[in-house]
Amino acid sequence: MPKMKTKSSAKKRFKVTATGKVIAGQAGKRHGMIKRTKKFIRDARGTTTLSAPDAKIVKGYMPYDR
Repeated sequence: MPKMKTKSSAKKRFKVTATGKVIAGQAGKRHGMIKRTKKFIRDARGTTTLSAPDAKIVKGYMPYDR
């Protein structure tokens, strides 16, 4: 049986932690920062963990990163 392929876009955008959580960059920070509040910009720094339903979808894209 051949190996399953990993989605190239997913491996560039997501990382799976040792406990199985999926880490992704914070959404909503590409443009339009002038209209965003200072609190939003502060809170949206760095990375965030995905919710369980979203993480389930991403793990399907990366079959060997569980």
